[in-house]
Amino acid sequence: MERLLMNFKMGLEALATNRFRAFLTSLGIIFGVAAVIAMLAIGAGAEREILEQIRLVGSNNLIIKALPPDPAKKQEEKDNKDKPKFSPGLNLKDAENILATVEHAGAISPEIEIKTPFMRDGIRQPGRLIGVSNAYFQMAGVNVGEGKYFSPKQLDNADAVCIIGRQIKATYFSKINPIGQFIKCGNVWLQVVGVLEGGLLSDKNIEKLSIRNYNSDIYTPIKTVLLRYNNRGLTTPSSMKRRPWEDNDDKKKNTENYHQIDRLVVNIKESEHMESSVDLISKILNRRHNGVEDVEIVVPELLLKQEQKTKKLFNIVLGVIASISLLVGGIGIMNIMLASVMERVKEIGLRLAIGAQKKDIVWQFIAEAVAISFSGGLAGIVLGIVICFSVEKLAGIQTFITGFSVVLSFGVAITVGLVFGIFPARKAAGANPIESLRYE
Repeated sequence: MERLLMNFKMGLEALATNRFRAFLTSLGIIFGVAAVIAMLAIGAGAEREILEQIRLVGSNNLIIKALPPDPAKKQEEKDNKDKPKFSPGLNLKDAENILATVEHAGAISPEIEIKTPFMRDGIRQPGRLIGVSNAYFQMAGVNVGEGKYFSPKQLDNADAVCIIGRQIKATYFSKINPIGQFIKCGNVWLQVVGVLEGGLLSDKNIEKLSIRNYNSDIYTPIKTVLLRYNNRGLTTPSSMKRRPWEDNDDKKKNTENYHQIDRLVVNIKESEHMESSVDLISKILNRRHNGVEDVEIVVPELLLKQEQKTKKLFNIVLGVIASISLLVGGIGIMNIMLASVMERVKEIGLRLAIGAQKKDIVWQFIAEAVAISFSGGLAGIVLGIVICFSVEKLAGIQTFITGFSVVLSFGVAITVGLVFGIFPARKAAGANPIESLRYE
């Protein structure tokens, strides 16, 4: 052990006499380790982001959106003199039919959205009133932090009650307890029965995942919206004039919303039944809507999983490219060590001549190679962490540094130094002492 430590000490002393060259040699290892850490951190950040998005949309949820009529198809039917098809639009009967027919549907949440101003104590701001059932909160993973959910009586009787988001509470009820208070939504005063727990939602996730910003919305029973605001599913003389199958040159009227509800969120009990359930729901809606394509089925989780698969493949490619930097760094170490052997031929011959063994020479040069890769690995870890924080701050890309990535990159750096240092070390140890002493 004493002999081994002495050889390592001699190797480090040799590096100390050529610090700048040792630094240049370690650059390949430094950038390689930093690149591996940064790439794995970006990949782990993307993984966490997708898992968070899956949590936001709810596990095994699919969304059925109501679509406005397509003017192009209407014109095509008119040109072909086809009889216009009647569709009642997306409605509560669709929800009941899906829940009763689709075996693997665990719960369903119909939703109606109304853009209306909110007003209280002289504060008036535009907002969104959402008609829902209690199933919405369960499927969206949103809990009531203060107060309570809608009671069965409130849901059935279309009571004028509401549950508000945290931002609504901060704006209109900053100094008092909102439970039991009233807020005017449009022309109707609604009594607050609950306040949702707060959460951080980015505009990017809200738009990408078709989720609601529950912090700034007000929720009321869906029957309350249908009874006290507007029920688009009722057929009246005025609504018939707005139907898309009527000949009317006013494009605005032709595209007016005739759907009773704006969307349905269906929860499928098990992921493996998602695809078959989507096919069945599509057939049910096609039959109930007489073949009119006025709804769209979106499965956010499947889209996110496909994106996750693509990102994993991309991260593997980036990781391989980053690993090449470590390989190049190892080649640089071997190149410099071979040059060092040629420079120190007489020193090697002298050591062998006065009694040093071949393994002493081997350990001396291995010590130099490992020292270069060790110091380069430590510097690479620091640089990799700096790169990750810079990417997150400047580019807005989420990163997550794991202990595995640090240990892996550092371990590979040491291994590369050891592997690429063995060949120069063995070459130095195999030198003939007499020829080495005569070397000029």
